[in-house]
Parts: sequence; C-alpha cells; structure tokens
Amino acid sequence: MSETGTEPRPLVRTLPDPEAASHVQYNPSLEELRDLAAHEETTTEFGSPSYVSEFRSRSADRTKNAVDHGFNTRDHDLVDEAIAAAGDDDREMLCLDRLLGRHSDATLCCRLFVPAEHARIALAWANLFEPTDGRKPDLYTVQLPDHDETEIRVRPDEGFTAVLGSDYTGEAKKSFLRLFMYRLKEQGGLGLHAGSKRVRVRDGDGKLHTVGQVFMGLSATGKSTLTSHGCWLEEPEDATMLQDDVCGLLPDGAVAGSEGEGLFIKTIGLDADEQPELYEAATHESAILENVAVDDDDGTVDFDDDRHTANSRAIVQREQLASAGKDIDLERIDQVFFITRNPLMPPIAKLTDEQAAVAFMLGESIETSAGDPSRAGESIRVVGTNPFIVGPEGEEGNLFYDLVSSLEVDCYVINTGSLGEKSKDVGVEESVTILTETARGRIEWTDDDRVGLTIPEIVPGLSIDDYYPPDHVAEYDEAVADLRAERREYLEEFDDLREEIRNAVY
Repeated sequence: MSETGTEPRPLVRTLPDPEAASHVQYNPSLEELRDLAAHEETTTEFGSPSYVSEFRSRSADRTKNAVDHGFNTRDHDLVDEAIAAAGDDDREMLCLDRLLGRHSDATLCCRLFVPAEHARIALAWANLFEPTDGRKPDLYTVQLPDHDETEIRVRPDEGFTAVLGSDYTGEAKKSFLRLFMYRLKEQGGLGLHAGSKRVRVRDGDGKLHTVGQVFMGLSATGKSTLTSHGCWLEEPEDATMLQDDVCGLLPDGAVAGSEGEGLFIKTIGLDADEQPELYEAATHESAILENVAVDDDDGTVDFDDDRHTANSRAIVQREQLASAGKDIDLERIDQVFFITRNPLMPPIAKLTDEQAAVAFMLGESIETSAGDPSRAGESIRVVGTNPFIVGPEGEEGNLFYDLVSSLEVDCYVINTGSLGEKSKDVGVEESVTILTETARGRIEWTDDDRVGLTIPEIVPGLSIDDYYPPDHVAEYDEAVADLRAERREYLEEFDDLREEIRNAVY
C-alpha cells in the first residue's frame, strides 16, 4: 500500500516540507511533545499527563468525504484553507510521521500537522502508532482546532483530511484509520471497525488449537474489553490481543492490524475487577488521559465521574497489557463476533453466511457518547458497525459475504447488554465464558423456532437456560416480528445489496 518513491499527490504538494520549513518542528520526541503541552496538563497521581479538550467526541454530522457527498466550492475552500494554514510562516506547527500497520500489504505512512499550542493532540496520536522508517507519507491530516468553523473534509483518493474547529484527538486518529480502510477495499480486502485476538485453547478432545477471533462493534459496546481480556486462561492455553479498534480483512484470510503502539480506550466506569488489564494500563505512568475526572490539587483519578463527558478516554500502551501480543497481525480469521446490545437478542447466536451479511449490514447497537452524545442510549444501526465507511455501503455487505463464505469463517452475534428491559444482564464474565467455549468448540447448538436463530443448548460453565430471550421479554413473538419487519425495511435502503442477503433477515 505504501507509495514510497512515487510523486506526492498534487493536492499535498503545497504542504510545507517539514524538514525545510522554519516554522515546523518535525518529529519531536514524546518528551518534547509533553513539554510543549505542559500548559494544558494536569498530572495524575500516577505521574501520567491528563488533558481536557473542548470537543469530547467526533463531529460526525460535520464530516464529509468527496466520494460519497460530492464537494461544492465551499468544501474545496475548506481544504485549501487547511493547507494554507499549515504553510503559514507566522504560526508554529508540529509535524509527525507515523506508520499505520505492519503487514506487507497493509502499511501506510501517515503525516499529521497540528499547531504547536495543541501539542497534546500530537502527543496522544503519536503514542498510538509506530515511528516512521523514513518512507514518504501516503496519508495527510491537517488539524486546526482554532478554526472558526467546525468542519471535517476528506479527500479519499488523494489521502488528505482537513480537521477544522475540533481539538478532539479521536478526529486525528480516525482520519487515518478511515482512509486505511478505504485503501484496503481498493485492494479487494475489507476494512473493519473491529478488534482481533488469537486464542489458544484445548478442544473437546483435549487437543490444543489456535483460533483467530474478530470482534465487530461500535465504540463503547465492549469491543476493547472482550478483545483485551485474557479469558482467565492458564498455560498452555492463552489469549493474545492483537488489535482493539480497526483492522483489515485481506483476501487470503489474514487480518492486518493498524495501531502498533497504543490503544484509545474508553474509561468511564473502568473497573479493576472486571477489566484488570485495561485498568492497570490506564493507571500506569505511560498512559495519557483525556477528559477523565482528575483532581486539580492531588491528581486523584476517578473513572466513575463523568463531569467532563461519558466519553472519557485513555491512550494506553500495548506493552502494559499482559494479553497484548508483540505482533498486531492475525494470520488467519476463524470466527467473527458481531457485538450488539439489542434486548431481544440472546447472549450468542450462530449465523449462516447470509445471516452474517445481514448482521454486518444491520450493525445494531446502542448509540454512545463516543458517536453522538445527544443520542446516547438510543437504538441505532450502522453498517459494519463502522461509521467510517467510504463508498457504497451495500457493496461492503456484498464484499463481507464473499470473503467470509470463501474463507469459511464462522460468524456469531453476541449481546453484551441485557435481555428485555434489563431483566437479565449479560456481564463480562458471561460473555468471556461464551467466547472461550466457542473457541474450544464445546457449545452444543440448537435451532430455535421462536428466536429464529441457532442458539446454545449447553455452554460449559454457564446456565444458558437462564438467558433465553422469550423468558425476559413481554409479548416476545410480537416484538420479534416487528423487529424483523424493521430490519427488512432498513435493508431495502441499499439498492446494491444482493437479494440473498436481504432474504436472510433474522
């Protein structure tokens, strides 16, 4: 994917050369970036830096890309303004290059420009990706928090993003990951808003085998928690986290990782008992906290306090997670789990390839503060549980179907929320037990006519009968019938989606 040795794209030729421009600091060290951001830092009790931003979530409603939206004159002007501002000799800028991905078919060099007074954005972003190896950049982002309008404009084919009027670190991170996924699709693969994990377990016969798992879900649905969880396994069994946010499914079944240094985790309610690895990483001195409640006097951290936002975050280092592997790429995908919080869904259901494509298209979840804070708690549908798709969404569903069917991937939908109106919660312990036994192949399945899916009859270590959806939902059959009708109507919106997928609505 790298364009090493090629001419820069015309759009970015006018960006300053960071090695020659007098107003640009090029690739400052992490220590230098923290010093530059000192005016905004509150030091935590752990010795780590904490910052509070003005914007605390992505501005999805202010984001347009030239492929899907068609740019007008004003859109092009906004891009030009960002490029001109990066080259303004009167403003000190920072420029950092980092590598996104390690796979030979999925590595991009990313270049970020940000004003020096907003060095905390550069510090946080730089802690997620690995230092460059000197290649020319493939993707460019200019982030100008002080712009008088809040607008994000993306030129996918030219690898450029302008982030204007937002100081949220997540905009910088996703600007590159969005285009990483777009480039993968151009190569016949598929970018996934997903975590990846390698699990080594004993099967029903006691033999060790390795399973590659991928978890697809919107922010704050449990994706990071399940991906990073060690599953309470003991040697020789183990679970290794590879990626927790975005990766790429390649045509040969490999899953390419994207972030090689850190994770951008949600911290509200972070619990040392249920999420021990994430908690330890977030309370290590190497972490960077954003919009977390931190006492100004003594640096005490309170992960339960949402005074700034429910979308509080931490950049944590992979090396602080015992379950994180040294590598970020998964050799082979075996199982895909769609994470939902639909109260009509069982804790887990096994899907046919067509149903899996339906689950991909539905992307059912609950809106969180990471997406649209004003709609937090509402039921939503996002194709691929991926708000960063560039191009026709129906085509993504078709491509997903082609890949999982040709690769013979087992697909499941899991509910990490509750059954009914919080009648029965599905906690981390239950979800991890289900995922581990799925990897072991020890779940006994049955086709259930009322639920309309293949669901567990026996799950070792779990009283699965206690989680039967009809027992927790009043007028369940009517509710499911209405849900299926809604799903069919929703899928009709995608003209390019194949008929066999539409007909597999569950």
